[in-house]
Amino acid sequence: MLVPSIFGESLFDDFMDFPFEREFFRRTPAYGKTEKNIMKTDVKETDNAYELDIDLPGYKKDEVTAKLENGYLTISATKGANNDEQNKEGKYIRRERYTGTMSRSFYVGEDVQQEDIHAKFEDGILKLTVPKEDPKKVEEKKYISIEG
Repeated sequence: MLVPSIFGESLFDDFMDFPFEREFFRRTPAYGKTEKNIMKTDVKETDNAYELDIDLPGYKKDEVTAKLENGYLTISATKGANNDEQNKEGKYIRRERYTGTMSRSFYVGEDVQQEDIHAKFEDGILKLTVPKEDPKKVEEKKYISIEG
């Protein structure tokens, strides 16, 4: 079973807007107002696998990593500040483009191995194919007949 890890996202943000909370308890999302659009993922189930398409616009292949650990597949993307731009004449008054690391995790099961996962990065989209974990067979209870 493929389950996204969604810690840090609020379920109600998409449905309700509370002006009082917005004005008095301002949250400063890590990625500005576009926080909800980062690492948008489509998950498609086929007979034998799950296919994930993760949007990573503006990232290069070498800035993206995929790691499998304890049944969790974690996708990370790192965007560093371009120090060459800082050395040119002039100084920035405002910088809005994101620099830093973001990640998202999916539970794929304990039996999935790293070599079973296929990954391809093309046109800002990371495409992953994760095999389905074989369903655990429930052991049938065997009763011993008692004479008497």
